[in-house]
Amino acid sequence: MGFYTVVCSTEDTASVNVANLLINKHGFTKVNDYSFRSKDYSYMQLHLTNKILLYADEMDEIYPETGCFIFVSQHKSASNIPTLTCHTTGNFNENIYGGKFREIGICNPWVLKQYLLELNRERDNVPHYDITLEASHHGPTSLKKPTVFIEIGSTDREWSDEVAVETLCKALLKVISQKPNKCEKVAIALGGNHYPSKFNRILLESEFGLASIVARHNLRHLDRTMISEMKFKSTEKVSYAIYDSKGMGIEKNRVLRLLEDTGLELIRV
Repeated sequence: MGFYTVVCSTEDTASVNVANLLINKHGFTKVNDYSFRSKDYSYMQLHLTNKILLYADEMDEIYPETGCFIFVSQHKSASNIPTLTCHTTGNFNENIYGGKFREIGICNPWVLKQYLLELNRERDNVPHYDITLEASHHGPTSLKKPTVFIEIGSTDREWSDEVAVETLCKALLKVISQKPNKCEKVAIALGGNHYPSKFNRILLESEFGLASIVARHNLRHLDRTMISEMKFKSTEKVSYAIYDSKGMGIEKNRVLRLLEDTGLELIRV
């Protein structure tokens, strides 16, 4: 089995509710002031921090042995649509919400894909929720191990929804209970909006896994340096670039020219 550190924050309602469920229902008991372990899930530890998760840059120092950090967070959006999301981290330009300027966090394509698949298998339990990827955004971006955010949105009602919390936990525990594997093919993804429906289908219906995803509004910040960040900040080799042909706006031709020099096979969707 792999070894995972699931990070929850006392500053985050959804995060606290997930931590409480893991402690009360799944046997996670306190090891020290901030760590919890369960004999039923020996390949995972729960970390409870009082920091806002976007700024939890110290995880490497606390858990140098971990293989992947999974952050459990509340999700906010202007639409207030009930949503279960997952995404990798990264700043294509400014670092307003944690992480470093123009830095992509390390991705684990297999974990991201498996979590979205497991969530979709539980779809009947949360029929009023959208289940979706998000484009890569915010921090932390400098951890030496891959980082995945899994979230419940978009208001306090959903953050405290017991069914949504249980659905997240069930999907999470199924993923970390599997023997870590690799995706058959791995791509970076470019274009579309912040909730990229075409890339959802790629993960759910094909052999592809995805590393970093850049939404249309961030394409203007792409240059060779940032594309290199996207290509190499992955636990699995990235050999493809999948682009949303109708979702790239005025940046399309410029970005496609940049991709010609990367050695990546381009796939149009």
